Amino acid sequence: MQIRIRETGAVVYESEFRQLHPSTSFPQQINEATLNDFGADVVFEGPQATGGTVYQYSQANGVEQVDGKWYTKYVLGPIFTDTPATDIEPAKTAAENEAAYKATKDAEQAKSVRASRDIKLSETDWRFRSDMTPSQAWKDYCQALRDMPTQAGFPWTIEWPTQP
Repeated sequence: MQIRIRETGAVVYESEFRQLHPSTSFPQQINEATLNDFGADVVFEGPQATGGTVYQYSQANGVEQVDGKWYTKYVLGPIFTDTPATDIEPAKTAAENEAAYKATKDAEQAKSVRASRDIKLSETDWRFRSDMTPSQAWKDYCQALRDMPTQAGFPWTIEWPTQP
């Protein structure tokens, strides 16, 4: 459970709250009434952020008050910022950091799709042994699997060929 301390606005976990009051014997489960006595509020779980793109996910970004209660606030992220230069890296703008992140995610997704495709291809290997003659439908299916990386929208939007 997260707890918001009214005086400072700080949000802490229950274990940290207990450590802030070492001489207090709290019940096993701290309730709202007890927190109120200590000038604190429960932080309830807020709704996850939805929508966005394949590059985004819901991430916590502080707390917000709604109808007198505090809730975890979620936004679509990641949120990119400029990064200063270091001894080994040049400075990067938020746009450069976002582009690098998207390139990494694209590469991860492409690797995953290719791995799934490779499994499907390996499942057809027996049809292409020297003592067998595969049908044209199986040849077309395997070729469609090999051509998947050339589909528009790859690696995020792909159309898997139908096995004959």
